[in-house]
Amino acid sequence: MNKFKALFGAQDMTVGSPLKCLINFSIPLLIGNLAQLLYGTVDSIVVGRVVGDDALAAVGCSGPITNLFFVLFMTVASGAGIMVAQYFGAKDGKNLSWTIGNSVTLIFIASVILTAAGTPLSGSFLRLTKTPPEMFDMAKSYLQIIFLGVIGIGFYNILSGILRSMGEAVFPLLVLLGTCALNIVLDIAFVAGLKMGVAGAAWATIISQILSAVVCLVKVLRMKGLAELKLEMLRPRKDIMLTLLKLGIPAGITQGIISLSFVFVQSFINKMGYLVAACCTAVMRVDSFAMIPNQTFSVSAATYTGQNIGAGDMDRVNRGGKTVVLMSLAVSAVLVTFVLTCGGLLLRMFTETESVVHMGVRMMRILGAGYICSAISQSLGGIMRGAGDTMATMWMTISSMVVVRLPLTWILTKTSASETWPNGNPDVIFVTLHVVFVLNAIIAALYYRTGRWRTKAIVNKR
Repeated sequence: MNKFKALFGAQDMTVGSPLKCLINFSIPLLIGNLAQLLYGTVDSIVVGRVVGDDALAAVGCSGPITNLFFVLFMTVASGAGIMVAQYFGAKDGKNLSWTIGNSVTLIFIASVILTAAGTPLSGSFLRLTKTPPEMFDMAKSYLQIIFLGVIGIGFYNILSGILRSMGEAVFPLLVLLGTCALNIVLDIAFVAGLKMGVAGAAWATIISQILSAVVCLVKVLRMKGLAELKLEMLRPRKDIMLTLLKLGIPAGITQGIISLSFVFVQSFINKMGYLVAACCTAVMRVDSFAMIPNQTFSVSAATYTGQNIGAGDMDRVNRGGKTVVLMSLAVSAVLVTFVLTCGGLLLRMFTETESVVHMGVRMMRILGAGYICSAISQSLGGIMRGAGDTMATMWMTISSMVVVRLPLTWILTKTSASETWPNGNPDVIFVTLHVVFVLNAIIAALYYRTGRWRTKAIVNKR
């Protein structure tokens, strides 16, 4: 019973073995991340198998656009995560509670802005990305429904992030498992049963996300002890808001650059035809699972680093940093081997079109070693963010995405044009992504060795 509590309970990561802390925190987080991915994946599987490849492509081309708008959520969540972890490690209950309250206020404001702006602009963004006519109406319908329910997505992400930053990985996991099961049931009922098409998949997603947000809000409201959320703490406090934005804006810019680059790349994909768009959608869904260990250990590293910097123990930060990089490399290598070995089988979950499957397998092989490089950059990036250095990852993203990937994509699509692929060979899309993975790992390792990230803490306990 005690072992179960240790694995699935909230934990103070400033004490005990760094390896044990990271494993205990990462396992439920890994399961939760897998469950969260099932939201989009189930949408794609059900839509692709029931409606067709054009509908699968419609869901896929909507993704970069929603991710671009969700930059506001990323801004608040990143700043809140760093502050919560450091104040928790410093045992500063007052500032911890105010941070939680002001974060909730900011995410509400962001949700209202996104719904008001995203819903009417959905069609315009799809036209900018040159969405093919055969899937335009479906993609527009999907986007508009997602934007209507964006408040659930925003509140779940900020509240679950706050809980994780305090070492609570079990509750967000249990919520995700429950709402993911609901999402699967609703997907089948709406898309296959009621024949609602991609709109049914969108409704299933936002209903599930809103429910998960409500459950997490109840959990946060019932917190006792170090942190308590009271009505007065929803009132904006200048110092808290400024620190949240100071830490979060670079992370938001980073996510914005990534999202914009994918919108830019999606325009090239869309010009290659709906079968290529469907293929890329399926590949990126599988890619998301391959990247799960890297993302998991990045969050674990950020939480661990934030709590220990708050406690003033830099030696412990250093030991945990080495541990999390090795863990990420080992787990990522195993999962990538599985993805590459079973790529065709995984892709057939989304489509029965053999040409799409063969193209996707080739693209996944191109990405292969890039996942290992990503394990390094994500882990080191998590350590830097936990320390409060969000500028470093922003500049890394600008260097790799803006300076390298976008021009390289344009050049390679133009030079690879042929009679078979008049708008460019689709393989180059993933060649450029592979280059980004490698470049980010090199830049992250070099910057980490400078040690500048150690001086960015908002809590100076020692």
